[in-house]
Amino acid sequence: TRMVRPFMEETNRKVIAVGGAIGIANNCDVQDGAVTKYRVPQSTLGQFQVIEYCRAFLMGRMAWTRINGLMLISGAFGFFRRDLVLNVGGYFPKTVGEDMELVVRMRRYMEEKKIPYKVSFIPDPLCWTEVPEDVEVLGRQRNRWMRGTIETLQLHRKIGLNPKFGILGTISYPFWSVFEKMAPIIEIFGLIYTLILLIIGDFSAIYFVALLFMIYLLSLLVSSFSILYEQISYNNYKNKSDLKKLIWIILIEPLYIHPKVLLWGLKGHLDFIIGKGGWGQMIRTGFKTAEERKTIEAQAEKSL
Repeated sequence: TRMVRPFMEETNRKVIAVGGAIGIANNCDVQDGAVTKYRVPQSTLGQFQVIEYCRAFLMGRMAWTRINGLMLISGAFGFFRRDLVLNVGGYFPKTVGEDMELVVRMRRYMEEKKIPYKVSFIPDPLCWTEVPEDVEVLGRQRNRWMRGTIETLQLHRKIGLNPKFGILGTISYPFWSVFEKMAPIIEIFGLIYTLILLIIGDFSAIYFVALLFMIYLLSLLVSSFSILYEQISYNNYKNKSDLKKLIWIILIEPLYIHPKVLLWGLKGHLDFIIGKGGWGQMIRTGFKTAEERKTIEAQAEKSL
């Protein structure tokens, strides 16, 4: 009912799709398809993704929705206007980023037809999914996300910086091109440039440390606010130990996890260039009820 409301309430524009926030169900108790006990995942990678999802959904996509610039509705959970999906040809099977590509194609169609429209977003965690906690599996997922982004941007490069496509062409497309697609390459060139400055001696240690510290604090600020928004709005993680774990991840993410994300993005670029496709194997362990979790914990204690 929450997802259907935007389709019914909007009067001046045609709502073509609605996305919902995705929660992470790893280590939570799930009964009859509903999360009954909220916990953060046990692994560092799982906890990182809790913060990442809060940043993406509660901050990023909410902001894009306010200017009607949203280019992506997660494949895990979205509502689409069926007649429009059929008009634009449905999902495109030759991309691994079919969720993003469909939204961009629908928006492009509406812009070309000059029909007022909107892509809406519901910030409530209406869908809970299992995220990968294994390094290799998570790396394959992020590799696929990068390849899907590149494919979508290339398929629809006509809209880039084109004022005929409004916010989509002048703001959303350039942003995704620079800060999503090119971000890993820009970061690597930044590192190379810093090394060159060190070698030739044109390097200010004080300026470098001050800039690095400022960037680190900015990362902490954004991540902290995303968790604060989650607690104010939903307060799913009531256990103080869970919040302590998330705060710890916020502190180490820029130094420990972000380099991995950077390398996975670069690998996605390389695989796209050489023509490597496919989703890769996504291994899932499944959800557990409270009774199943107690049984597993009891067996673990007995084995010890």
